[in-house]
Amino acid sequence: MKFAIFGNTYQEHKSAHVTHLLKILRKKNAEICISHEFYEFLRVHTQTDLSCLEIFNGNDFTADMALSIGGDGTFLKAASRVGEKEIPILGINTGRLGFLAAISPDEMEETFEDIYNGDYIAEPRRVLKLTCENNILKGCPYALNEIAVLKRDSSSMITIKAYINNELLNIYQADGLIIATPTGSTGYSLSVNGPIMVPQSGTISITAVAPHSLNVRPIVIRDDWEITLEVSSRSHNFLIAVDGRSESCHEEARLTIKRANHFTKIVKRKDHTFFNTLREKMMWGADNRI
Repeated sequence: MKFAIFGNTYQEHKSAHVTHLLKILRKKNAEICISHEFYEFLRVHTQTDLSCLEIFNGNDFTADMALSIGGDGTFLKAASRVGEKEIPILGINTGRLGFLAAISPDEMEETFEDIYNGDYIAEPRRVLKLTCENNILKGCPYALNEIAVLKRDSSSMITIKAYINNELLNIYQADGLIIATPTGSTGYSLSVNGPIMVPQSGTISITAVAPHSLNVRPIVIRDDWEITLEVSSRSHNFLIAVDGRSESCHEEARLTIKRANHFTKIVKRKDHTFFNTLREKMMWGADNRI
């Protein structure tokens, strides 16, 4: 098998996990390629043996599986690089929560045994695509977690007219609006009281950030519906965040959000289920009285 490696480029003290990973892959006689920026980080900051690795830039790579070493943020960056290739991504968690990067470093050896035996799941997850009328967006338009429209300055709210299939849904006055996939429903969206959605539910949630109304509540819609947003603000601009990658946008921009034509495939061990992860990592339903 051939593996493409992406990693966190901020925490060199966790490089021992990379050394262990490369040792496991070399034992399996795997082909290994690595993103240029992660390779340089390891070369400068660690003593990891980087011999015989193929180095690639940007999205110019092919592999049977992508490996993300870090937390969920690293996983999201890897997913944006994999993009429409639909290469399965395995997340090895060296971060904190690790909801997407669900494999602990202690599980690596048995996980790769399962992978080489074909005993794993590559679960397809829906992706959102953001387009803008005047094509001003600079970054990747695809989001595995969420697309957020947020105020840019610190004081005044923004006004967001939201349409579903060209029918007015609501005019939000708030600090922002988060459009989340089921995968992203346990991320930023959850922190502003958005609903938890099962990955296979075929839905999208729309949740306001600090709305200036007691009557505004999250809403869940079908993921084959199209969302259009018109934003206005006192500063005449706002922020768009696509899986945390943010850029400034002028208020004349009309945004369209719909599901992408491709999936992101997340590699999971067969004993790692969504509900287990909710209970174990997010303490969902935990009662400290028991």
